[in-house]
Amino acid sequence: MPGSQARSRARDRNNVLNRPEFMSLNQPPRREPGPGEGRGGGGPRRPVFRQQSQQEDPGVRGSRDSSEGGSGPDAVVKEDCMQLNPSFRGIAINSLLAIDISLSKRLGICAGVRGPGAPLRSMVTLLALTGHALPWFFGTLICLWKSNTLAGQEVLVNLLLALVLDLMTVAGMQKLVKRKGPWDLPPGFMDYIAMDMYSFPAAHASRAVMVSKFLLNHLVLAVPLRILLYLWAVLVGVSRVLLGKHHLSDVGCGFALGFLHFNLVESVWLDSATCQTLISIGTLQWTPLL
Repeated sequence: MPGSQARSRARDRNNVLNRPEFMSLNQPPRREPGPGEGRGGGGPRRPVFRQQSQQEDPGVRGSRDSSEGGSGPDAVVKEDCMQLNPSFRGIAINSLLAIDISLSKRLGICAGVRGPGAPLRSMVTLLALTGHALPWFFGTLICLWKSNTLAGQEVLVNLLLALVLDLMTVAGMQKLVKRKGPWDLPPGFMDYIAMDMYSFPAAHASRAVMVSKFLLNHLVLAVPLRILLYLWAVLVGVSRVLLGKHHLSDVGCGFALGFLHFNLVESVWLDSATCQTLISIGTLQWTPLL
């Protein structure tokens, strides 16, 4: 008898179903109470419903919540997937911006003092200075003060108004967009004076195109000078990219904006009488009552 008990105990130990993780398989299935049955005889079956809801699959419960109210975890995942799947237009724009930033950084060889374009930095800076607002404003005012002909004063007054229009428009757009340059260089003293503190659009490029178109349209120049004027406008925009101040897209938009300013000034051209009135007001010699 003791031998048979020892053999049965050994069989129980070797049985896989006697392990703790499989103990629930050895238990007989529990009979669920019916609709009219309860713990004491007729109570509601709330504990069973709670147990079933707790044992319910999380994936099924999440899909049910998303189908009912859209507030389950699957709904959050679906929203994230929708945000991570941009349209073809968004992908194209982001790709072009990435290419623009990469090329602009590679072309900014004169951005640093010890960069690969350090020997050319002084010449490129001087070239960019020719497209600054201050030389053109002071140069136009000096020429207007020295001019003695009505035709010359008419052209110079309209050029001065075109410079003011270009300065205010570009400064307003830069303040609105607030785009940093490819190298995120702080603006200098001359940039603060000309209100050229941000990257988009390029103020030097816009001014260079506007001035070159203005001079080509109102001055009689030889063919070599006309070619040099076009080349100067392009090199001014390129110089700002070499110095790391602007992206390529900033310079391109600056060229387009300068051409637009030129067409706008040409469409609202001030005649000689209006220019003489403005000159009289500016020199405090206007006597309209005499």
